[in-house]
Amino acid sequence: MHTPLLRRRALLTLATAGLLSACATPPGGTPSADAQPPIVFVHGNGDTAALWTTTLWRWESNGWPRARLHAVDFPYPSARDDNGVEQAGRSSADDQMRHLAAEVDKVLAATGAVKVVLMGNSRGGNAIRHYIANGGGAAKVSHAILGGTPNHGVWSNPGFRPNNEFNGAGPFLTALNAPKGPNGDEVTPGVQWMTIRSDNNDKFAQPDGVWIGAKGTPTNVTFDGPALKGANNVVLPGRDHREVSYHPEAFAAAFRFVTGRAPTTTSPLHITPEAAISLSGKVSGFTAGGPTNLPLPGARLQVFATDAATGERRGAALVDQTIGADGRWGPLRTDSRTPLEFVLEAPGAAISHTYRSPFLRSSDIVHLRPERAIADADKDAAAIATFSRPRAYFGLPRDVVLLNGETAPGIPPGVAGVATAKRKFSAAGQQVTGEFRSGIVSERITGRTWPAAERRVTVLELHE
Repeated sequence: MHTPLLRRRALLTLATAGLLSACATPPGGTPSADAQPPIVFVHGNGDTAALWTTTLWRWESNGWPRARLHAVDFPYPSARDDNGVEQAGRSSADDQMRHLAAEVDKVLAATGAVKVVLMGNSRGGNAIRHYIANGGGAAKVSHAILGGTPNHGVWSNPGFRPNNEFNGAGPFLTALNAPKGPNGDEVTPGVQWMTIRSDNNDKFAQPDGVWIGAKGTPTNVTFDGPALKGANNVVLPGRDHREVSYHPEAFAAAFRFVTGRAPTTTSPLHITPEAAISLSGKVSGFTAGGPTNLPLPGARLQVFATDAATGERRGAALVDQTIGADGRWGPLRTDSRTPLEFVLEAPGAAISHTYRSPFLRSSDIVHLRPERAIADADKDAAAIATFSRPRAYFGLPRDVVLLNGETAPGIPPGVAGVATAKRKFSAAGQQVTGEFRSGIVSERITGRTWPAAERRVTVLELHE
């Protein structure tokens, strides 16, 4: 198993100092274009490029040109049960690596740059490591940042799902972690490496198997499993598996690693709002193997402006569109003060009414998936509302998570490990408000409940 690095405490001290000074304006101001390499962001297992929305806003707000920020969307984002066996609707580590290699080449061609920065969350870090080690990426990547990547496995046991991509004792991770160079490093030489991890709040770096359905069984993985010998290993205390990639603190650590200085924004979230914004994205769906990021033609999307206090619609639909073969929707031109309701209808799925806080900046990765059909256990409800935090998990007592003023149901105390909280209602047409507070992050969303009998559901989706 992985041995903790002696220098981690010193690195954490430096990283923490950088975070504390993140609101200061450094000497020299905004870096020149030559000092702004293109950055390619790589999402995790089952996810979409949309999870990087707020991260891109932070880089933009600190002087990075939008054209030099690119978020990958893997067609089949979920890993196979056995990495070496074909599985419908899922991808192998090699599939991910090849797709990432092609995306990097596109970005280099479009920008004229020689090298890119890669930043990945969770499984996205596997693709980054595989590409750099085995796909020619060592010559095309200057910096690699891995947030919450299970570099030594979610479990490490040759007798349990031995050929799974997340098994630290399996062939994939064993090969990546083989000693390299005179110091026996676990990272590929020639690239600057950084890992960002939690201290003990990452659901996939736990000594007990509770989060993989094996409570009471040792995983043989420790809290520092995401760290790598030869990398700068940064710890963000209290952060969860996704926050170590998408939280403002993770951005500040990554920004300092790439630039050598703190971000220049004065906002605690490192985001500067734009007055007028343009939104667009892609609609995708599911297969029997899980979620995909492939286009979902024929789906219908409507978007409405809403009242922040009541969730009621303000006027006619701003968008009313049947999705075409490319899966794209938009553009929607609005402002950074208006909350929105996205209504997505697709065959075989629930009709989702997703309420979002105002978008602070423009984005072309407002990707959407329909909600799955209403489960049998929920069909007794007149209405159903889900409070969702896609870029992180809810954790109690760390966070305040409220639905209509009461603690949201279904969130276990301790390690932050669930991203949704669902409540059933005895009547439709009601106002429903989700409130979230955790440190510097605070967000409030108000929507309306819709009749479940019409296969409609409400989603209150957080940006942070």
